[in-house]
Amino acid sequence: MPQLLLELFSEEIPARMQAQAGRDLERMARERLAEAGFLPEAVKSFAGPRRLTLVIEGLLAAQPDRTEERKGPKVGAPQAALDGFLRSTGLTQDQLTERDGVYFALSAKPGRPTPDVIAEMVPAIIRAFPWPKSMKWGTGSLRWVRPLQRILCVFDGEVVPFEIEGIVSGDMTEGHRFMGSRAPFRARHFEAYAAGLEANFVVLDPEERKARILEGARTLCFARSVELVDDQGLLDEVAGLAEWPTPILGDMDPAFLDLPPEVIRTSMRTHQKYFAVRDPKTGGLAPNFLVVSNIEARDGGHLVSIGNARVLSARLNDARFFWDEDRKTPLETRLEKLKAVTFHAKLGTLYQRAERISALAGQIAELIGADRAQAERAGLLAKADLTCGMVGEFPELQGLMGGYYARQQGEADAVADAIRDHYKPQGPTDSVPTAPVSVAVALAEKLDTLVGFFAIDEKPTGSKDPYALRRAALGVIRLIADNGLSLDLRAVTQNHAKEAFVAADFDLSLDYFIVDRLRVSLIDQGYQPDYVLAAFRSGWLEGLEIGQFIARVEALTKFLKTDDGSNLLSGFNRAANIIAAETKKDGISGYGRPQLIASAPLEETALLNAWIAIEPRVDAAMKAIDYQGAMTALSELRAPVDSFFEKVFVNDPDRNVRDNRLLLLTAVRDTMQRVADFSLING
Repeated sequence: MPQLLLELFSEEIPARMQAQAGRDLERMARERLAEAGFLPEAVKSFAGPRRLTLVIEGLLAAQPDRTEERKGPKVGAPQAALDGFLRSTGLTQDQLTERDGVYFALSAKPGRPTPDVIAEMVPAIIRAFPWPKSMKWGTGSLRWVRPLQRILCVFDGEVVPFEIEGIVSGDMTEGHRFMGSRAPFRARHFEAYAAGLEANFVVLDPEERKARILEGARTLCFARSVELVDDQGLLDEVAGLAEWPTPILGDMDPAFLDLPPEVIRTSMRTHQKYFAVRDPKTGGLAPNFLVVSNIEARDGGHLVSIGNARVLSARLNDARFFWDEDRKTPLETRLEKLKAVTFHAKLGTLYQRAERISALAGQIAELIGADRAQAERAGLLAKADLTCGMVGEFPELQGLMGGYYARQQGEADAVADAIRDHYKPQGPTDSVPTAPVSVAVALAEKLDTLVGFFAIDEKPTGSKDPYALRRAALGVIRLIADNGLSLDLRAVTQNHAKEAFVAADFDLSLDYFIVDRLRVSLIDQGYQPDYVLAAFRSGWLEGLEIGQFIARVEALTKFLKTDDGSNLLSGFNRAANIIAAETKKDGISGYGRPQLIASAPLEETALLNAWIAIEPRVDAAMKAIDYQGAMTALSELRAPVDSFFEKVFVNDPDRNVRDNRLLLLTAVRDTMQRVADFSLING
């Protein structure tokens, strides 16, 4: 079937925008083709430094014929309304279709040739393209990320003619800016297009560019007995900077290796887009760097390597200056500067924030068995490195540089480590601190953020979260869960709100926010949403114990995967339905515990005795936070519940017998509800 090939050729597209641009181009084409009635077999996009490419397979030669339906006035509406509708459609009343008391106008629309649809679709996509940043150039009104230079648009081997802002579509493209042929070349099918680019030193597929970089880099490193330091983010970026990526291994002055390795790597990565290289024997950095060039130099990259080494030396000299100057001023002395830096207009200065973190870290330390004095010290100094020159140059090193400076200035290792790690974890792949003092300070930093912004009513709304409170809540959850902590967050946050923000009436909205983040996190980990909701609904404790919520979900999930659990769930649902129906009909006369009736069937007596034996065990297990034990106790109800429903008629003519049986079912239901809200579970 016919193929559509589209290339939008421009000046250099920022690397960070390319992947999303490729996805947007594919999405917008699919949406517009679907609106026109097309269902292509395959749609594939490619994004690179100077071009966005789209290839669509399996398009029909013409748009399918369609019938358009237009809704008109109701039957019996004033004649003027009907006449107006008829004039707008060009139909007579006998040509209208009546359905559900409403007139509809049906009109047949013959399909248009596919090139005509494409000629309208592509300019519309270009004008509506959602670049994060765009620009205008020349005298036209078109906005694009960089000046758009050429549009290649070919369908079934023929150019699709259209024009946008003076750019006329065609079948010409060009290769590498320096290495390719200076003359553009013609391409009317994707195979010829891709082959022509390859011959002109352009790797079209970004994944292929990444593979080429990694393969070449590892080969060079192997030859020099060093190893490439993996950096997926940098790999993604440099693959968007070079059309013909060529790795080159360069040498740096070994004297710079006395700088912290994070400083060297950050300087390489941020300023120069270089990969770091390690010595496999020591595990430390090697005096090398790997740069990805966009050309194949005749000398094998020797001059490119030398030039980049000079630039890197200049950058690392700057880093050495910051390193030397920063160490002249102790972190404690820097606290004074924090008094002049506003954290938030309603939450005070960074110095006030440091004091709050220090106090809260000390309180948490006592609760989790950490050294209070060290936690308070680390909390006070945690933000001091924000005034350092190195952090000013490389903000991503905040915390880490504070840890280095604290250690060199004689602070205890636990204090230095806590300063270094107090921002962790910052994302789902980030590591979680495990040292007690580090955990206390990291929790304090995030909880102060959460309590502070909730206290001033700056809560996330919809997709907006300007203060990254969702990330802070997930960080709190991971710190507690991964370290197996037993910590009543409600008591901690309420007390911090009262002491630090004079918010004695601090509501429970922060509790709900944290629990909701935990719910989302557990579902993301693969737990069934209804299991999570059932465990949470019955698990709202007097305090907010993250570990207890997680343990309840785990125990419930394990229980419901057993035959006893699934069958007991069926029994619960049946009991709940009977209770609801009978209560709605004429209620239950009297309340309290079910009684043993001498004339009761054996199955009823067995269920009552089983419930009497199990209820205290469930209560004891729940108080001991032994959710698995509670589930085990519930499993013993499975057999008597099954027998009860098989042999016993609940709606007995004798009102006393009926009510006693309803009380028994209610008692069984309520005991189960103590463990989880089984009514919320599907199945």
